Amino acid sequence: MKTIVYATDYSKNSVEALKYAYYLNTQLGTRLVIMHVFDYPTVLGTKALSEPFPNLEKDNFKMHRGKLEEFCTEHLGNDWKESNIHLEIKENKSVIKGIFSSAAEWHADLILIGMKGGSGIREIIVGSTTKQLIEKAPCPVLAIPTKVGYRQIKTIVYATDFEEEDIRTINQLVEIAEPLQAKIHITHISTQDEYKGDMQMEWFKDALKEKVSYKNMIFKLVLSDDIFNALRIYLGDVGADMVVMLEREKKGFTKKWFHKDIVKKMESYGKIPLLSFNEFNHQTLYY
Repeated sequence: MKTIVYATDYSKNSVEALKYAYYLNTQLGTRLVIMHVFDYPTVLGTKALSEPFPNLEKDNFKMHRGKLEEFCTEHLGNDWKESNIHLEIKENKSVIKGIFSSAAEWHADLILIGMKGGSGIREIIVGSTTKQLIEKAPCPVLAIPTKVGYRQIKTIVYATDFEEEDIRTINQLVEIAEPLQAKIHITHISTQDEYKGDMQMEWFKDALKEKVSYKNMIFKLVLSDDIFNALRIYLGDVGADMVVMLEREKKGFTKKWFHKDIVKKMESYGKIPLLSFNEFNHQTLYY
């Protein structure tokens, strides 16, 4: 874990996410890129007609840079001026493409966002935008709920489906958990009909230990026909500081579709930071 990219829209809802990004960056000893995406205005919607104003683009970048500096100073003091923190302004008609462009240029290992944005039409983090980030980002996405401040990450819950993709994801998750000395709860919510859940857990535990050397892991099988509520209750019982899930590709399997629905429900739950990996991240995470 080397670089975190945090995107803001300057809204009140994004303040806690900014502070979260700063403190997580400090704990991990990574590089933090604080960015904002804006849409460059054109005259009557054409670049050609904007030529009489040669300084317009330069002035816009300068204005947004100043606004980002003010935002950081207001909420972080002068701490954002540390050598491992960088500010970046991106111009793009698509907020998502702007964030992805920055993530690619900085070889980001993590994109951090707020779950909700401001009320303007150009807000960054809201509803479908968050979903698109999680589904298409070139690296994992950490979504911070509104009003959830940073606290030391001691307990991480990973919801597993006992598949090979889970093992690769947990191996990447260790890059965050290890420097924090956090405990990872490997949890599977098994329905009453899934009578082989305990056997699968033992198989998965052995397979995981062959490829992941991290010792601070706990394995838990929970029986319930209401998977979402059982997971929500478990998060409260263990005092989870972060919940981690794997967004799976559409492969036609009912189990994968069901898991995909649970990820969406966890987004709307909005009380615990949600770290979402995507199966295709395994091909694109390391540049």
